[in-house]
Amino acid sequence: MWRKSRKHEFYTRLAREEGYPARSVYKLKEIDEKFHLIKKGDKVLDLGSAPGSWTLYLSRKVGNKGRVFGFDLEEIKIPLPSNVIFSQKDIAVLEESDFKEKYQAVVADLSPKTSGISEIDVARSLELSLNALEIAKVALKKGGNFVCKIFETETTAMFFKKVEADFKYAKRFRPKAVIKGSREFYIIGKGFRQSIDKI
Repeated sequence: MWRKSRKHEFYTRLAREEGYPARSVYKLKEIDEKFHLIKKGDKVLDLGSAPGSWTLYLSRKVGNKGRVFGFDLEEIKIPLPSNVIFSQKDIAVLEESDFKEKYQAVVADLSPKTSGISEIDVARSLELSLNALEIAKVALKKGGNFVCKIFETETTAMFFKKVEADFKYAKRFRPKAVIKGSREFYIIGKGFRQSIDKI
């Protein structure tokens, strides 16, 4: 327990020092540095943007010539840079018309409101991941990249196979900032094959 708490406190303190509202930014940072998903000038779709840490990281990474488009049910309460456009909206009701252009990357750090009943929470988490993948298949440019949070369950292999089918490269990855003992990890897809599926 001491090691778990110490690790949590380290990333929380670092986030505060670097101007991020949550420690989750270091999960995306490690993923991006390892898999080279985001470049200057990219347009990125950020699903599950609140409280804004991933959004800020993406904004800084794409620079003034890039754009970050975020969606979340919750409001982002921090000031957002000029290259960020945020909409407070449920991703489950997004339509193709919500995406004015194609993106080089879609990232999803989505978590359901938990009920405390494991079976229900697992099903809700998987539904969010599947929604994110369907959105990516509509919104990504050919060759684009995808990052999605998921939890280790009996359904994880099925979801990973879906990502493998739509991307040239797929990988499971657990960043160091994930709390020890958590079932959380991320699935990365690189090189979108340009599926014709719709949301």
